Amino acid sequence: MKILAFTDLHNDISALENIKEQIKNNDIELAVCTGDFTFFEHHVEIMIKKIAELGTDVLLVHGNHEYDEVVEALCKQHKNIHFMHNNTKKFGKYVFIGHGGGGFSLRDPDFVENSKRLMKNVEKNEKIILMTHAPPHNTKVDVVPGYGHVGNKDYRDFIEKNNVVLALCGHIHEGFNKHDKIGNAFVINPGYNGKIIDIK
Repeated sequence: MKILAFTDLHNDISALENIKEQIKNNDIELAVCTGDFTFFEHHVEIMIKKIAELGTDVLLVHGNHEYDEVVEALCKQHKNIHFMHNNTKKFGKYVFIGHGGGGFSLRDPDFVENSKRLMKNVEKNEKIILMTHAPPHNTKVDVVPGYGHVGNKDYRDFIEKNNVVLALCGHIHEGFNKHDKIGNAFVINPGYNGKIIDIK
């Protein structure tokens, strides 16, 4: 499965057009957006509409610049956008688990509670792709100069305890285009230019 992940567009239409071209030219099966596609929800309706025009199914979570209720309602207007906050979606032997919002909190009780519920729908042989806005703790993608590692420890705990093969995130601009590993899971912040990932 070939996916294109992107994050933190912050209303950059030209970056979104670039992503659309990548999808068109690389046989992308699925796009994944990990939030902050607006700047404090400015033109949120326009951005969702543009994302719906990417030419493929899109799995999306909101960022700290969007409200989950607003994004969920707008996503329902487009058949190819799947709002993934506290939801799962299966593609073959892979299960996507999404959690949006957040920011610099080291712990997220809402994620802990909902992930336990969501894991009841995951079979033992299925591989998990975790998509969050904030990054997991103590990786190359959660470092802010002067502050150190600011990622979420509950995300990292979840990755370490479950069959996660890929963790996609955003939020930390200094982490754009960086990647790391937690156990067997690749951790990637694809940035606003997007990253093509071929999942074998």
